[in-house]
Amino acid sequence: MPSVYDVAVFVGSLRKESINRKVAITLLEVAPPSLKLNIVEIGGLPLYNQDEDANPPAAWMKLRQRVQAADAVLFVTPEHNRSVPAALKNALDIASRPYGQNAWNRKPGAVISASPGPIGGFGANHHLRQSLVFLNVLAMQQPEVYIGGADKLFDAQGRLTNEATRKFLQQFMQAFCKLGHHQCNKIRRSRKD
Repeated sequence: MPSVYDVAVFVGSLRKESINRKVAITLLEVAPPSLKLNIVEIGGLPLYNQDEDANPPAAWMKLRQRVQAADAVLFVTPEHNRSVPAALKNALDIASRPYGQNAWNRKPGAVISASPGPIGGFGANHHLRQSLVFLNVLAMQQPEVYIGGADKLFDAQGRLTNEATRKFLQQFMQAFCKLGHHQCNKIRRSRKD
C-alpha cells in the first residue's frame, strides 16, 4: 500500500483571480502529508463530442489517463446559474467516456464550493454531487463545505487570512484523508480477489 495517495484536484473556475483556485491552493497547504494534491488544468480541453471518441484529441486522452491514475479526486467549484461551470462539466464528461470506460469509477472524492454569496455555492455543490453519483465516485458526505463570503477571506497575495476557515479546511482534509485511505485500500483489496 502506498504511504502517499495521489489526489487530482479540479477547480471549476477558470478565472485568473479565482476564489476557488485560492481555496484549492489552501487545501494543498493544509492537507495531511499522506495526501499529495495536484491541480489538474481543465481550461484548454476541447468540448466533448461523442463523434470524436474514435479518434480523441490528445488533451482528452491526457485527462482520462490522469483521472485513471489518481487514487482520489477533489472538486473545488463556484456556482454558475445554480449548477457547475461548463469547464468542469466538460471534464466530467470527457473522463467518463467512451461508454464503459469511466475513469471516475470508484474513486474516493469530495466537493467544496465557494462563493462571494451567502450560500457558498450550495446549488453547484449538490448538482455536482448528482453527477458524481452517476459516475460512481465515492463522494464524502460529511463534513459538507460551502464557503460563503469567500471573496473577503483572502489577502492581496491570495493567502487565506481567516483562521477559523483554515482550521475547518484542515479538518475537512483530515476527514477526506481517512475516507481516501479506507476506500483506496478497500478497492485495492477487491482487485486482488
